[in-house]
This record gives sequence, C-alpha cells and structure tokens, in this order.
Amino acid sequence: MSYTVIDQALELIDNGEMEKGLALLKENENSLGEEDLFQTAQIYQQLGMLEDAKIIFRNLLYQFPNESDLIISLAEVHIDLDEEDEAMALLDNISQEDNGFVQALLLLADLYQAQGLFEVSEQKLLTAKKLAPNEPIITLALGELNLSKGDYKKAIPYYEAIGNDNNELDYPLDERLAECYSATGQFEEAMPFYDKALQNQLKIDVLFQYGFTAFQAGYFKTCIEKLNQVKELDHEYSSIYLYLAKAYEQEGMLKESLETAKEGLAVNEFNKELQLYGARVAIKQQNSEEAEKLLREAIAVDPGYVEAAMTLTKIFLQDERYEDVIDTIQELIRFGETDPQYDWDLAVANQNLEKYSDALNHYRLAYTSFKDDSSFLYDYAHFLLEEGLREEAKPLFEKLIQLDPTNIELQDLYLSLQE
Repeated sequence: MSYTVIDQALELIDNGEMEKGLALLKENENSLGEEDLFQTAQIYQQLGMLEDAKIIFRNLLYQFPNESDLIISLAEVHIDLDEEDEAMALLDNISQEDNGFVQALLLLADLYQAQGLFEVSEQKLLTAKKLAPNEPIITLALGELNLSKGDYKKAIPYYEAIGNDNNELDYPLDERLAECYSATGQFEEAMPFYDKALQNQLKIDVLFQYGFTAFQAGYFKTCIEKLNQVKELDHEYSSIYLYLAKAYEQEGMLKESLETAKEGLAVNEFNKELQLYGARVAIKQQNSEEAEKLLREAIAVDPGYVEAAMTLTKIFLQDERYEDVIDTIQELIRFGETDPQYDWDLAVANQNLEKYSDALNHYRLAYTSFKDDSSFLYDYAHFLLEEGLREEAKPLFEKLIQLDPTNIELQDLYLSLQE
C-alpha cells in the first residue's frame, strides 16, 4: 500500500504537528484525486475548518451532482455553520431510491426539530423507519424527539424497543427510561432504571432525580439516602434540601428536617420556599421563635410572599400579638396583595384590640368568601352578639346549625335570639 499525502498529513496531525500537516494538504490540494480531496475535506470538517471543507465539497459536488455522500457531507457542513436553509435545500434533492435517503431523512428530522416543527420531524423519522425498520438509531431518534417535546409516554416504547441494540449505540438508555417513567408519574417503575443508570455511570443530576422520584413514590428512606449522596458529592447542590427536609419530616425526624432546611439556607439564603418550610417544621416543634425568624427572612426575600405572611399572622394570633397581625397584613396590602383571609384575620385582631368598628367592617368584607366556613361564622356571629347586633347575627346562627345540626349549644343560643 502506497504512503499517500493524506497519510503523511494525518501522521503529522496525530503527532501534534498540525500546522505542518495542514500545510501539506494545502500545498497538494490541486494535485489530489477525487477520493483524496473528499478525505481532505473530511479532515478539515473534523478540525473545524468548515469554510475550507465547504469549498472542496462544493467543487466535488459540481463534478458529481448526484453523489449522495457528497450532498450529505456538504449539508452537515452547512448545519455546523448554522446555514440550515442551505442544508435543507441540499437534502431535499436526495431521491427515495438513493442509498443516502434514510440518512438525509435523519438530518432533516434534526433540522425540523431544531426549528420546533416536531410533527414534520416525526414524519421524516417515521418514513425512515418504514424504509429501515431494524435500524436502532432511527428508533432512538423517535424516542429523543418525543422526549424533547415532553411526550414521555410516547417516548417509552421507542426506548424499550432498542433493547440489546443499545450495545451498538452505547447510549444512556436506562437514564432516559427512568426520566420518562418518572415524568409520567410511574415512580416505582422508574426507580430500577435509575439504579441501572447509576451503576453504569454516576451522574449527580441522575442521582438527584432518583432521590426526587423516590420521594414522589413515597420511599422516603431511599430519598434520604440518595439525596445525602448528592450532598456528599456537592453540598452546594441547592435543589436537594427542600425534598431532603420533607423526607425527614415524613419519617418523623423533625430535628433533622429543620437542620436540613438551615443547611440549604446556608447554601442559598434567598430560597423563600425553604424558609417557609423550615418555619412550618419549627411550628411543629413548638419553636415559634425560630419559625418567626425564618418567616421574616422569607418575607424579606419577597415582601409579597402571601403564604409566609399568613403563616406568620397565625403565629401572632396564637400568641395574641394583634398589632403585629395588622402590621403584617397592611404590608402585604401595600405590595398589592389581596386575599379574603386578610379581612378575617384583621377582624379578629381589631376585635381583640377593641377596635370594634374596624373589626365589623372586616368581618363584613370577609363574609362573602367564608359564608360556608363554620369557623368564620362562629367568630362573626359571636362578635355580632357581643356588639348587640342580634338581628344581623340570627342568619349566621341559622347557617351554623345547618352546617352542624347536632350542636345543642348553638341551637339553645339561636332559640334565645328568637325570644
């Protein structure tokens, strides 16, 4: 076998003498035959010298206009240069009888998918599959297409159909199946695939998804195990802390749950959801001081964070800190937040501060939203009685008796109103 210019150039490039190798190719371009020129263009393409590759492929295609290998190679260069229209125009010229037609369909499918034209992309792939039904790369492409557009259920049978052919593809198939099963709510089915995927290659994102899926499936011990593994690999992986804290709570480990929330906040002090969750765990531990601290931090991050503010007002109401209730809700209102619960809480706070006119106003405003809520009706009806508004209180007691017909105390009170 003769030692060609291409062989010499490749040897120089492989030995780290790229400039010499490329110079040798450039010097001999005009004297190379068609096959060597084609190989030269491929070398340029691999090295990122796309314009040089494009010139050679174009010149060769001018000589051999029906050669599909040339059309596909030039189209790939156009794709790498973000010249999608030129690539598509070339690929559309390959006829169905040509050996390169299936490969052209695969490239066209990728191009249409990149443009968001998923249906067109799918049609190209389905046509390719009819022509080459046993080609695993086409099956994989159909799975990837459906995954990319969020149709996980449709992607699963394509991934499963690859089976043993994945030895040839060497693709993270278990990872994909785990993702699809988890995304479709089939959490238990997903977990064995996560196990296999992690045995093949430890990826921190896959490990996190395993922990999240285990949480969704109700396997809280597994969730704790996997998310702690993520933490050992990267304690700044902030997404783990909320689910890890929740898993600990589900296992009745409130101390560990609150500690985990605090660890997460040390990584990201602006995580308002974690601040709120930590506060709720602290409330369960009857640690209202810690809960208040976390809730105030959450509100500092987002002054309009209604859930945090309303949780804080519940603490204030329980501790009879009525001025703090009013201040907190007024701050929310200043930020444009509205909620019927504000009026109920303001009514109770003003009532206890003996600001009866304000309390009555807020009770009346809240009534429309809570007219079927027995707790609200009980508060409102008794307030009206205390204020001597017996006629206004009567329909509320009637409603309460409808909601709880076995309550003798309410019935006696209503009878006394009738008298």
